[in-house]
Amino acid sequence: MSRLPIVVAIPTKNEAENIARTVSSVIDHVQAVVVVDSASTDDTCKIAAELGAEIVEYAWDGRYPKKKQWCLDHVRTEIPWLLFLDGDETPSPELLAELAVAFAAGPPSVAAFDIPLGYWFAGRRLRHGYTIVKRALLDRTRCHFPELGDLDAPGMGEQEGHYQPVAPSAARLRSPIEHEDLDPVRTWFERHNRYSDWEAWLELNPAVKEEIRQVKTRQGQLFHKAPFKPLVSFAYAYVYKRGFLDGRAGLDYALAMSFYRWQIGLKTREGRKD
Repeated sequence: MSRLPIVVAIPTKNEAENIARTVSSVIDHVQAVVVVDSASTDDTCKIAAELGAEIVEYAWDGRYPKKKQWCLDHVRTEIPWLLFLDGDETPSPELLAELAVAFAAGPPSVAAFDIPLGYWFAGRRLRHGYTIVKRALLDRTRCHFPELGDLDAPGMGEQEGHYQPVAPSAARLRSPIEHEDLDPVRTWFERHNRYSDWEAWLELNPAVKEEIRQVKTRQGQLFHKAPFKPLVSFAYAYVYKRGFLDGRAGLDYALAMSFYRWQIGLKTREGRKD
């Protein structure tokens, strides 16, 4: 079987629960799989190496570039095309087939591909509700992550925030990356508690927030200006996007995202009183 002319970069920190499935899903389909690890204290690196992945240690210096741009700059640079997968993500078989077609005639003319996520929450695949799309496959010679004024913001650290990499052109693929975290659901809330710190900081620093809006975050631009965001978030996901069709999991996820928006608002109001 011909391998795709792609290197898969998997940024990790303590992903032992998920990493075997992620590495196994791509190791036989691409030119290289590289785990870029931030001092994991579990068996993430051992498991990945046993499955054939290369291991690269990463230590953030507190400045730009952050972790994903560092990957573009340093990870197997002889291979122009790089696919980012989180430690709990796997490309669907349909996506691998779609990529084979996209690369069959040589390097694509577009500089990046936007790929939908098949999102799992509390052990169930969501078919409705929010639609999440990631610009995950990049030609590193034409794409980059923006350097923004958020280095003093809490919550993200070495990770780029909720914004997409900049590309001169992009196409959207139909088939998904499956995002299924095997860790307990409390880890979702722990992550989003940190993320809400970053989002609230942006609300208190509108110039940086505008920088990020201009590089196109994952949210629609109208949502930035909407009042009562927790209610809007719930109504959009559960009613308008028919999250109710996913049963209890759809309700749980819509409520969790609404709570996330409430956290951002509450932390913002608290910050304005300081």
